[in-house]
Amino acid sequence: MDAYDEGSNARHGPDAPSRPAPPPEQGAPADAAEPYPLGEPRTGVAALSPRYQIVVALALAVVAIGVCVHLGMTFLHVAPANTVTKTHGEAVDDWIYPEFEQNWKLFAPNPLQQNISIQVRAGVRGPDGMTLTTGWYDLSAEDGRAIDGNLLPSHTQQNELRRAWDFFVATHDSENRPVGLRGSLSESYLRRIMVLRLDRDDAVRAATGGAGVIERVQVRSRTSNVPPPPWSREKVSTTPSYRELPWWKVSRDEAGGGVR
Repeated sequence: MDAYDEGSNARHGPDAPSRPAPPPEQGAPADAAEPYPLGEPRTGVAALSPRYQIVVALALAVVAIGVCVHLGMTFLHVAPANTVTKTHGEAVDDWIYPEFEQNWKLFAPNPLQQNISIQVRAGVRGPDGMTLTTGWYDLSAEDGRAIDGNLLPSHTQQNELRRAWDFFVATHDSENRPVGLRGSLSESYLRRIMVLRLDRDDAVRAATGGAGVIERVQVRSRTSNVPPPPWSREKVSTTPSYRELPWWKVSRDEAGGGVR
């Protein structure tokens, strides 16, 4: 049985008609729809105004162009002669010199195509006063074996012997005569290295079977051409050539491992 609300004649109950909800009062907050969260604040270039963003973009473009031009000029400077460098070589030099001068080349004009090994033998005086001559010690091969498979080879193993020989060749003529004031210096430097290496290899004990002293040393180089690859038609001789230096006397201090 339906009930009526006195004063409003409104009927309540399961059969009562539904009424629309009254409109919200003006100024009251709407609870049905929650506001979306605000976005994160902009940072970096995006936080700038459009005018300053254009300025930054132009500055970055200028820097990128400058870097590309500098890399291109440097490449042309160190690259072999070509059509561009022949036509615009003066412009390249004006860009490079003097601030960006390079003293190396991108491609070696004359790559080394020879294997050069340094060998030494010694004259050893034994306790009986007799002088015996040892066989040839291939010091370059010893350094190669020490470097092969070594993740951290020493500077001595890689460069000492090679640089000493280059120093000697640069200060001597084809007849092994010193040229200039550094000729005698290169001889003493190379000789001391030979004596130290022979002592490390225990050449005295190998020659005399016991005690002894190194009286003199002789150095030679063995040069052989690197064979060309299988696909090359180039023909080169692989017969080694030797350059023997004269015997050098070893002082007592050097023979004892000291330099005085």
